[in-house]
Amino acid sequence: MSVIHLPPGILFCLRSSPLVIFPFSVFWVLQRILGQTVKSAFPPWLVAVAPLAVPLSIALGYTHFTRRAVRRHAAERGAMMVPCVQENRISVSRRLVHGFEEGCPVDTFHAWNEKYGYIYSYTSLLDASIVTTEPEHLKAILSTQHADFPKGLEFYSITQSFLGNGIFNTDGDIWRSHRALARPLFKKERISDLEIFERYTNNVLTQIQQRQREGYPVDIQDAASRFTIDAATEHLFGKCVGSTFTRFPYPPKSGHENSLPVDTHPSDSFLDASAGAQKQLLLRMLMGYYWPLGEFWADKLKLLRRQVDDFFEPVLVDALKIKGKETAAPHTEKDGKDFVSLLDRLVQITDDKTCIKDGLVDILIAGRDTTAALLTFSVYMMCEHPDMAARLRSEILQRVGNSRKPTNEDIREMKYLRAFINETLRLYPPVIGNSRTTDGATTLPNKGGAPYYIPGGTKVIFFPFLTHRRTDLWGPDALEFDPDRFLDERMGKYLTPNPSIFLPFSVGPRICIGQQFAYNEASYFLIRLLQKYSYFSLAQDTKLSKYKCPKSGASTSPMPMDGEKINFAPYSAILNAKVGLTQSHFTLLIVVPHSQGGLWVKMKTESAK
Repeated sequence: MSVIHLPPGILFCLRSSPLVIFPFSVFWVLQRILGQTVKSAFPPWLVAVAPLAVPLSIALGYTHFTRRAVRRHAAERGAMMVPCVQENRISVSRRLVHGFEEGCPVDTFHAWNEKYGYIYSYTSLLDASIVTTEPEHLKAILSTQHADFPKGLEFYSITQSFLGNGIFNTDGDIWRSHRALARPLFKKERISDLEIFERYTNNVLTQIQQRQREGYPVDIQDAASRFTIDAATEHLFGKCVGSTFTRFPYPPKSGHENSLPVDTHPSDSFLDASAGAQKQLLLRMLMGYYWPLGEFWADKLKLLRRQVDDFFEPVLVDALKIKGKETAAPHTEKDGKDFVSLLDRLVQITDDKTCIKDGLVDILIAGRDTTAALLTFSVYMMCEHPDMAARLRSEILQRVGNSRKPTNEDIREMKYLRAFINETLRLYPPVIGNSRTTDGATTLPNKGGAPYYIPGGTKVIFFPFLTHRRTDLWGPDALEFDPDRFLDERMGKYLTPNPSIFLPFSVGPRICIGQQFAYNEASYFLIRLLQKYSYFSLAQDTKLSKYKCPKSGASTSPMPMDGEKINFAPYSAILNAKVGLTQSHFTLLIVVPHSQGGLWVKMKTESAK
C-alpha cells in the first residue's frame, strides 16, 4: 500500500488549522444559540473577521507574556538579557533577505556586531534568534555546555528531507551511533594512506597540463571538486566514481564549449544537487519554523535528494549483492575484522537503502565540499600573493624535490605549508556559521558581568567566519592574509592563550572527525601542484564583469547601517556563498563558498616564467 505524502505547505496549514478552525466554530455555535434565544445574531462581517483576529490576539498576548516571564526568570538567575537589535521585524527581514540574495549573508550580522556588540538578539517576521561571535560562547555552546545546545527539532525539520537521519542533523543515540560508525574511517592508519591522494592528484595534474599546452586556464574550483569527490568516494565506498578521468571544462568564450561534446559524469548530478541543496537549506534557515510556506506545493530538497540517491544507487546495489553472496557462503577467516569502508559497515548492519544513504550523504558532502573550498581558496591566495607561493614552493622543494612523493613525515615537517592552510581556514573557513537550539533555559558567560540569559527553545547562531576576523582577538592586522601569524610571536600572544578564536573544524563532542584527513588531503594536493608549477595568476579575461577582485589584504571597511554592501574581500567580492548544512560541524549554516562561473587560473612552470 503506497503512502500519500502531502506537500509541505498543506501539512503546515493542517497543523496550524486548529488556531483558525476552533475560533470559527465557537462563533458559529454562539451565533446559533443567541440567534434562537434572543432573536439576535452577530453581523456577518463580525463572524468573518473576529475568528481571524483571535489567533493574532493570542500571538500578541503570548509574546507579551513570554517577554515578561523571560525577564523574570533572568532576574531570578541573576542573569542579564541579551541586547536586542533595535529595528522592526520588517527591517530585519529585509536585511537578512538582502544578504542572502547578494551572496554574502554574514554582511548583515557583521554590521550588527559593530553596532550592538558581539552578542545580540533579533526578531524578524519569521524568526527570532541570538547571534554571537564571542570565543567563550562558542566554547560553551560546542564543548563545556554542549548538552544545553543540541541541534534541535527545528533544525531537524529543516534538513531532514535532504540529510535524512544522519550524523549532522540528529542528537542523542542516533547521532552517537552514526559517529561511532564513521570513526574507524579516520583512524591514524587509514588517513595516513596517501596513495589515494596520489592517484587523483596525478589525474588532475594530467588534465591541467593538457589545458596548459592548449593555452587555456583551468577552473581550479572544478579541479578541486573532482579531486575531493574521487578521494572521498574511494575512502568511503572502497572505490571512486572517476570524475577526474573526464575532460575538464574549457573557459567561457573559448570556442570549445560549443564545438566539442561536453563530457558528462554521474558525479555532475550529485555536485549540482549538493550546491542546490545548500542554497535551499539557507533559505529554509532564514524562514525558520515557517519554511514550508516557501515550498508550499513541493519539497524542493526532496527532489534534490533523489538526484543524490540516484548517484549512490549503483554502488549500493553492488554492495548489497556482495553482502548476499557472503551471507550465503560459509564464514571465513575475515569474520570479525573491521570493514574496509563506511558503505561496507552500513551494509552489514542493515538492508534498508534509505538508512544506508542517510549514513553516506552527510559524510560525503562534508568530506568533499569543505576540502574543495579550502583548496580553491588556497590557490586563490597563491594567485594574490606570489611571494607566499614562492616561499611555499621553496619549502616543498627543499624537503621533497620536484618529483618525489611526499610522506606523512614530510607533510608534518612543512611548517609554512600548515601555516598557509591554517591562515586560509582562518579568513575563509568552509563552514562560516552554525546554529544550535537550547534544550532548556541556560546562560552564557559574560566577561566582568552577570551571565547572559538564554531562554529555552532559543536558536543561537554563531559565526567562526566573523570571530576569525576580529581585530581585538587577532590583532590590528586580522584582515590581512599572513600565514606567519601561526609561526611568530602572534601565535603565543593571541591563539595559544585563547584557542577558541580559531575553530575551522568546530570543537567538543561534535568536532570534525575528518580534520586530519582534510589536512593531509589539502597538503598533498598543494605539494604536488607546487612541485610542478611555480607561478599562479587569475585569468583576467574569464572573470565575471559583475565582480571585482581586490587584494585580500585590502578588505574594505564595514559600511554603516545604510544598506550598502560590506565587502570581505575577496569573499563577497568574487565568490558567491552557496550555502547549506552539511558538516556537523556542517554545522550549519554550512556555507561552502562557490565561485560564480568558476575560478579560472593560469599556471606556469619555472622554465616557462
